[in-house]
Amino acid sequence: MAATAAAAVSFSLPSAPRGLGPRRRHRRAPSLRAASTAVPPSPDLSIQLSPRASPSAPANGASTAAGPPVAASFARDRAEDLQAEARAMARAAGATVYSPELLAARYGSRPFKVALRAAEVLSKLGAFGVKLLLDERSGDSSSAKRRARAVELRTILTRLGPTFVKIGQGLSTRPDLCPAEYLEELAELQDSLPTFPDEEAFACIERELGFPLDSIYLTISPSPIAAASLGQVYKARLKYSGKLVAVKVQRPGIEDAIGLDFYLLRGLGFLINKYVDIVTSDVVALMDEFARRVFQELNYVQEGQNARRFKKLYADKQDVLVPDIFWDYTSAKVLTMEWIEGVKLNQQAVIESQGLKVLDLVNIGIQCSLRQLLEYGYFHADPHPGNILATPEGKLAFLDFGMMSETPEDARVAIIGHVVHLVNRDYEAMARDYYALDFLEPDVDVSPIVPALKNFFDDALNATVSELNFKTIVDGLGAVLYQYPFNVPAYYALILRSLTVLEGLALYADPDFKVLAASYPYFAKRLLTDPNPYLRDALIELLFKDGRFRWNRLENLLVQGRQDREFAAKDALQPVLKLLLGPDGEELRVLVVKEAVRVTEAITIGTLIDSYNSAPEFLKPLISSGNPAGPFKFSEAEREQMMELRDQVFRVWGLLRSSNNFDPSLLQPIVQVLQEPEARVLGSRVAGGVTQRLAARLLQQLLRTPPAP
Repeated sequence: MAATAAAAVSFSLPSAPRGLGPRRRHRRAPSLRAASTAVPPSPDLSIQLSPRASPSAPANGASTAAGPPVAASFARDRAEDLQAEARAMARAAGATVYSPELLAARYGSRPFKVALRAAEVLSKLGAFGVKLLLDERSGDSSSAKRRARAVELRTILTRLGPTFVKIGQGLSTRPDLCPAEYLEELAELQDSLPTFPDEEAFACIERELGFPLDSIYLTISPSPIAAASLGQVYKARLKYSGKLVAVKVQRPGIEDAIGLDFYLLRGLGFLINKYVDIVTSDVVALMDEFARRVFQELNYVQEGQNARRFKKLYADKQDVLVPDIFWDYTSAKVLTMEWIEGVKLNQQAVIESQGLKVLDLVNIGIQCSLRQLLEYGYFHADPHPGNILATPEGKLAFLDFGMMSETPEDARVAIIGHVVHLVNRDYEAMARDYYALDFLEPDVDVSPIVPALKNFFDDALNATVSELNFKTIVDGLGAVLYQYPFNVPAYYALILRSLTVLEGLALYADPDFKVLAASYPYFAKRLLTDPNPYLRDALIELLFKDGRFRWNRLENLLVQGRQDREFAAKDALQPVLKLLLGPDGEELRVLVVKEAVRVTEAITIGTLIDSYNSAPEFLKPLISSGNPAGPFKFSEAEREQMMELRDQVFRVWGLLRSSNNFDPSLLQPIVQVLQEPEARVLGSRVAGGVTQRLAARLLQQLLRTPPAP
């Protein structure tokens, strides 16, 4: 569902008279007028809206004599909201749920209808494919020809119905797959689809909510302001409060149309599983997962509950906006939500004309999506441009919560660890990650997969991981690993779809945009602050190599982490210290003691070198005993290494001090951790190591021959 800044032309509906008898059929007789400003709630109407079992018989004994409820206040308490949601659930009690068995029972006995539909799909798409082949053979690749073919494809997908419209919506966000002409035409499938008659939509509202239209709305647009694959949207003003709302009404007969398509696609999946060896995933399972999501979209009460859950997760995120749901005006086929003014995210010129930057909004979307996928585990699986709006205030508004999915906790941490192993080019660990991701059965030997990963990534990683785009990884791994017994879980297929769509949106704004590079702030924050043991091990793997600490990587993590406004120094330090002092931290303590000794030596000697360099020239020969190279018997390489280490440590400390809300008192919990017995033992080990190191260095200086000047 897309809500755009539509013109405010609407028609006025007469108020419901007192003592209204049985519900009337809606008639298109009202006069046109401009939408008015917010109207205060009517004080004399207070009966709650209740569902009705039939057009003439109200449910639960509710009377049709009065209109929908009038709230004494715009802000209802939680109990009232739950009651309204329960009434909406009662209205949606008969909503259809996806079941392969029900589809087989419905369409298995109707072979003629199935055959007609299969012939229709094959003939239209087959004829289009033949035309593309002829264009290629003739060498006609002009922009005009591509435009004509793009219009033709959009028309075919539209005529084939909602299932194929969704395929076109996915293609419309992939500039790396489709030429510009196709992108522009297929983008029309997002919210500019053919509408169905308004009379049917208004009759559906009355039938679902159990009240005449004129007792629900003060005004409503005379025609849809947007039409999506499953329904169409009207802009209305509620009579009881004057609130502007978006009203989505489901297309008539859509359950049967989608059910038939999925019956056919499921049959195709069986054939692919049986006869196409190069496809190792369970295509039927993927089809079932996708169908289950689409059928959930047909239940608008479920969509409203998804929106409520999503809004709760992001209640503290000031850059993310989720519309409120009006439960008393929601059923299985009618959804009423808060009206959001905004512009689709792929309308770059319009967005920038409002003083906003598309890439800033895209980055908000990326960070938000990563939190959905890997932190909350509950994510928006259909983020096409019609479902994400940029508001005039610079917020990112998410709409249409029909297709949502969840990521298991084990998979979330495994994905983050997989990124760390990719950065480290640890291909053996990457191969083992596929167990945790449920890509491979535990009895599958991953050793043959390691060379395939190495060959692909060593070739792809000419620069850094951040230079890769997401599609390159997906396509490359797909080409390399198809020969192994991989089974992509259904939830992961939706993750891939969500990320590829998001990357497609980013590429609209910047063809050189790299999603992985933009994802670093999130991964940095998770690695630095998440106490999960698996991620702590991944952090250690990232920061230590061959017993040496990689200060440059810590510096990079802190730089990236600071891009998240919620990042704080204490959040990064405390989990690491607890790990260091915990019962399983001995190996890490050994590494830390060695590194602390190196850092102390670098700071001490670096300070002495700085002091010598700042001394008056006439004193330098006395201090160095006439040695032109200075008082220290180091090679130039040793000197540079120590000075670089010292400077890196100082830069890291500066980043920690300058992080959000830094205050010495914030480090009090860390000080408490350092007061524990394990910390005092660790401090003694560091002090002893430093003393030994400095003594050895002093002895070395006394006995070593100075390097040549």
